[in-house]
Amino acid sequence: MVRIAHLTTAHPRFDVRIFHKECRSLANHGYQVDLYVADGQGNAQRDGVSIIDMGRSSGRVNRMLGKTWAVWNAVRKTDARIIHIHDPELLPIALALRCMGRQVIYDAHEDVPRQILSKPWIKPWIRHSIAWPFERLENFVARRCAVVVGATPHIAERYAAQGIRSIDVNNYPIPGELGDPGGMPDPGEDTAAPRTVCYIGGITRMRGAVEMLQALGKANARMILAGPMESDELQAELAAMPAWSRVDYRGVLDRAAIRAVLHESQLGLVLLHPVPNYLDALPVKMFEYMAAGLPVLASDFPLWRGILDASGAGTCVDPLDTDRIAQAIDKMLDLPDADRQRMRNACRAAVRDSYSWKNEEAKLVSAYAAIAAP
Repeated sequence: MVRIAHLTTAHPRFDVRIFHKECRSLANHGYQVDLYVADGQGNAQRDGVSIIDMGRSSGRVNRMLGKTWAVWNAVRKTDARIIHIHDPELLPIALALRCMGRQVIYDAHEDVPRQILSKPWIKPWIRHSIAWPFERLENFVARRCAVVVGATPHIAERYAAQGIRSIDVNNYPIPGELGDPGGMPDPGEDTAAPRTVCYIGGITRMRGAVEMLQALGKANARMILAGPMESDELQAELAAMPAWSRVDYRGVLDRAAIRAVLHESQLGLVLLHPVPNYLDALPVKMFEYMAAGLPVLASDFPLWRGILDASGAGTCVDPLDTDRIAQAIDKMLDLPDADRQRMRNACRAAVRDSYSWKNEEAKLVSAYAAIAAP
């Protein structure tokens, strides 16, 4: 049995992409999977995956330096043949492990150089001076990896343009995970509260938190909000807005609770700001809404508009125009029952036919088989 190691110090141990999709899929295909994390919750075994905890980070600097060193010390002593890294700060140890003869996979979750250009905690005047050298470092290490796994076709193509072997493994939903949960009726039917929209994911300014609340105040709707808040300051600002009285904030939820929220809602929102890192992204929540049969109101980006127009699963709107957002919410909630049912069916059909983890799993497993071959 081939031992492989997935490394992250930035993501939670049960991250949807890393644990639920990649690690579990690989374990199901016969690999001995170790997942190294840094959350202080201790070692564990789940679904065929050994979780190895490096201890909780005490801050960003400790995570990027101290925990990276701890992961390096632990992994270099194992017999893992394939090392799969998930964080940009792990690139130096990826290079060191490659020099030791290990096969290394770099999982590019984001287009990090473009992400740096919109990081709120980095001063605008130095963003370019950080993004440019980082991109050179990233490409240097990526050329020495067995393959780069991009979370979107855009990310994979960026590496391919540099002559780097890359594939896209998209964050599409696991079949059946968010669909009919044990006989529960479809979204929009018996379990959905009247005129209820939802947003599930990181709650940040760049992901449209303020605009969603402003639009909610102009629409005839209520909202279920779930996910981690960017900061206490943002949560206080949102709580002070008049529309907060129509928000049911449920905090960070597990997968079962997320599924329940989707079945309580009639419309899913994904209104990210038009910044470079988001324009070509494939937000997992959009496809999870669709998997549960929940129509989508999304930012009017060309890529997203193409997906929703082709599938009939939703509509797009300027994410910075709160009047248009409010109008779109009311229009979609006012649709006749027959039209809503057609849209729900279109959502599920699009995921089943084009946006399922089953297809992405096959690409990942094929890449591993090629690397693991004698």
